[in-house]
Amino acid sequence: MYDKIYQGLGQAFKTDFYELTMSAGYFQNNVNALTTFELFIRKLPNNRSYLIFAGLEQVIEYLLNLRFTNKEISFLRKMPVFKYVKPEFFDYLKKFRFRGDLWSVPEGTIIFENEPVLRVTANIIESQIVETFFLSVINFQTLIATKASRVVHSARGKGVADFGTRRAHGPEAGILAARASYIGGCLGTSNVYAGYKFNIPLYGTAAHSYTMAFDSELEAFQKYYATFPETTLLLIDTYDIEEGVKNAIKIGKSLKGVRIDSDNIIKKSRIVRKMLDEAGLQKTKIFATGDLNEYKIDEILKSKAPVDMFGVGTEMVTSRDDPALGGVYKLVEQITDNKVKYRAKFSLEKSTYPGKKQIFRRYAKDGMIKEDLLTLANASRLSDSEPLLKCYIKNGKLIRRLPELAQTRQMTIKNLETLPDKYKNIYKTVPFKVKASPELIQLFKELQRRYFNLKSLRN
Repeated sequence: MYDKIYQGLGQAFKTDFYELTMSAGYFQNNVNALTTFELFIRKLPNNRSYLIFAGLEQVIEYLLNLRFTNKEISFLRKMPVFKYVKPEFFDYLKKFRFRGDLWSVPEGTIIFENEPVLRVTANIIESQIVETFFLSVINFQTLIATKASRVVHSARGKGVADFGTRRAHGPEAGILAARASYIGGCLGTSNVYAGYKFNIPLYGTAAHSYTMAFDSELEAFQKYYATFPETTLLLIDTYDIEEGVKNAIKIGKSLKGVRIDSDNIIKKSRIVRKMLDEAGLQKTKIFATGDLNEYKIDEILKSKAPVDMFGVGTEMVTSRDDPALGGVYKLVEQITDNKVKYRAKFSLEKSTYPGKKQIFRRYAKDGMIKEDLLTLANASRLSDSEPLLKCYIKNGKLIRRLPELAQTRQMTIKNLETLPDKYKNIYKTVPFKVKASPELIQLFKELQRRYFNLKSLRN
């Protein structure tokens, strides 16, 4: 149903090796529990008070297409570590399919620390083997969608485009960064494949090399304008920016825009704006690029520099100021012989609540997000709240279609309008209180008490 980004790459081997060794261990020891894992972000990156959830479409694509090929199974058979594993395990892999359930918050949802934003219930091998792919996709796209939302917020309504593919950590990362940036609020991307696959609007001008390929800057501008008269953005600082503006002015009043890709955008944009206005080109826009981020854009606009749009690359698609998100995937519940066994971690600073959970979001009277409450999944719906986790796959079948990406982007924008401004501050973290229900806290304490009682008895 969903196209793979790279058709030639097997999905099953996009994982860590220990997912496969654990799976063989479960099979060898007849561990067949129906198991629930939950994915959550343990700690927010620096100066972030919220995250924008992204990557669900790739998770669903992965689960619906997850298979082991004969070549992959043959590769595993030959590995020394598997020489004592029953042959039936490899027969099992030949028929392997994801037949479980997937619950998730929708893409574009605002999320906070320690909230279970994705939940898998399946046979223990099925729920275990997907961990690495889930974390890789969700951590990365959520990180970049959040970074993009910060950049867009700093732009104060002026457009932002993703120009980061060439600095992304590989071509596939560039594609997914373009997707996540669009979810985060960017108008479009320079990545052609992302435009093709996800229907994201494409943006692009011309590089300095285009100007340098002609005998004069004016000739380069004239040739480019003749080819693209309705979308022209001339790069005016290849040689001397003031001479560049003069040559751009010669194109005429129909010139749509000019691009500045140099240091000191504040000073240079004022010079450019003044020259354009004096020549009667008041409608010609100024597009700024060049190692921009939310902090630089904030500084540019606080100075009232006359920039109309921004192209942001390296800083956004790598989340350069804090380039890794600490999402984790933890076991919370097992069912064996119709008996539920709750699982939790008790280690300091890494404890986890047991059981399948739901997030209920409450809003203030003015429509702004007020608080999130974590409950057990079977808890009654609270009348004044919205449950965030929804079922997307049931018994291995897709039961809820995903919106078009443009709709997801609009939902992100709408969701951010409900987030109080104090959480959008780009210079500091403002903690958001995520509460646990009394029932959830009680269950955690009971498990903790039981564990330490057993431990003392064994000692």
